Amino acid sequence: MSQNQQLPHWDMTNVYPGLDSPKFKADFDRLAGQIDDLEAFIEGPLQQAGPDSPADELAQAAGKLIDMLNETQLLSSTLRAYLTGFTAVDSFNTEARRLESQFQVQSARLGELLTRFRRWAGLVASRLPEIFSLNETARSHAFALQEAAERSRYQMSPAEEALAADMSLTGGSAWNKLQGTVTSQLTVAFELDGRVQQLSMPALINLRSHPDESVRRRAYEAETAAWESVKEPLAAAMNGIKGEVITLNKRRGRPDALHSALEMSRIDRETLEAMLSAMKESLPAFRTYFLAKARRIGKDKLAWWDLFAPIGKNEQLFTWEDTRKFILENFEGFSKELADLARRAFDERWIDAESRPGKRGGAFCMGVPGVKQSRILTNFDGSLDQVSTVAHELGHAYHNYCIYKANKTPLQSRTPMTLAETASIMNETIIQQAILSRAASQEEELSILETSLIGDSQVIVDIYSRFFFEKEVFERRAVAELSADDLCDIMARAQKAAYGDALDERYLQPYMWTWKPHYYYPDLSFYNFPYAFGLLFGVGLYAIYQQRGEAFVPDYNALLASTGEDTAANLAARFGIDIRQKDFWSASLQVIKQRIDRYAAL
Repeated sequence: MSQNQQLPHWDMTNVYPGLDSPKFKADFDRLAGQIDDLEAFIEGPLQQAGPDSPADELAQAAGKLIDMLNETQLLSSTLRAYLTGFTAVDSFNTEARRLESQFQVQSARLGELLTRFRRWAGLVASRLPEIFSLNETARSHAFALQEAAERSRYQMSPAEEALAADMSLTGGSAWNKLQGTVTSQLTVAFELDGRVQQLSMPALINLRSHPDESVRRRAYEAETAAWESVKEPLAAAMNGIKGEVITLNKRRGRPDALHSALEMSRIDRETLEAMLSAMKESLPAFRTYFLAKARRIGKDKLAWWDLFAPIGKNEQLFTWEDTRKFILENFEGFSKELADLARRAFDERWIDAESRPGKRGGAFCMGVPGVKQSRILTNFDGSLDQVSTVAHELGHAYHNYCIYKANKTPLQSRTPMTLAETASIMNETIIQQAILSRAASQEEELSILETSLIGDSQVIVDIYSRFFFEKEVFERRAVAELSADDLCDIMARAQKAAYGDALDERYLQPYMWTWKPHYYYPDLSFYNFPYAFGLLFGVGLYAIYQQRGEAFVPDYNALLASTGEDTAANLAARFGIDIRQKDFWSASLQVIKQRIDRYAAL
């Protein structure tokens, strides 16, 4: 990639002309009014519609409640996405941050009303069949109502839930914001290409794939020193968030933080244990890959800075236009609809690709339901890995597209993390297979396999370590606060357990916990294991696609459109998949093992 290449910034102007526009201000104020109206309805008419009310009154109340919730959530999600469109790429934007803070107040109010929605659904749970028979709106939202009724079992009193929502603004949400601000504004003076540059942390982390080991090692050392300098406030944030989660789970009657994560993922412990067991059994295969890689670079074991080292001779850097062309060509072979959606994303500036100070690291995709579009954030460096990342995020955008096309409401669109990765992994696999099929030499094939296995190992091996890191953090935080050094020790031991003798124990990355934002989500613990679920589920679906060809695509689109309306097990069963059996996960992992075997043999 040319150093002078101009990378796109996303365009939010079709959502609102600007933060100071009358339209934005009107909608910002309108949200508060909608929440007021929703609260008045919940406190008034809905209170009169109880488990002993006539069926027609219950049905009417349920339909009205659902309509109001959908209307409010549609506006709230659109405003949230719009504000994120500023704060995610420029944490120095004080006006956007001020407005986001104000929005969070209303968001907390809406969150508290959603708990009251769940409570009401729980109160009338026995009457839900009658409600569904009498009201079409309620019937079309049957899953949402049934799920709400189930979740109501784990709620505090209305007064306690209201207090928790208010306190979150100065508790978990504030700690989360601190972590985001600290990590996004941290920069490091680093010598690169003969000159000292002030690099953001995402830009520094991206150097982990630099072909020169001396650059990778210096970047690793600079990164470690930078995290060391901010470890104390980030440890405080971690303790604050995890402590809040533990306290609220205890008050709500949940046995642990994993309980709510499974509920939100719409899977059970049996499914998670089956997947983790298969992942554990696959670790020796991944160690074969790591040790083979070590040998290729002349080492017995890998240091952390070697994990992402490029292997082979396919060291081409992609321009942004190269990336666009390559992705569109290969998406076209799967589905014209997918290619058309991706083309819109590129051409209509849905993507923010440039890495710059104040911008969040990593990558994500967010839906903008008010305009039925998505926005994608990446930190593009021209590597094949980043091309795959763009394809991955376009998968999320396509998932959103299928939901919007099917005219699903916000309550029908609540997709769990386990299924949220389905389309993104499918896209990654399409791209990886396309690249592999056109390899012109053994060295090029090796390079392509390397890129694929780096991603696979991160999602299986590293996420395995991250799961057990977070599990121990919760267990120990329930007893006492953890120091920054404690957190580093837990992370190092988790990495040793996952990577085994393939990694040089002197050079791990114990500060992984500082910059992974997932650990700092107060409402979403154990964020990472759904990525492993998504990878293996997506690989399994791709195998079915290979068998069925074009006939698979309509069923696939229907699956994506309905991921907010059923459990993962029921949706998987449509394709003859039993996710509670280890065999399914092992079969998907076997596909990856074949890549490892080929890599080791080259």
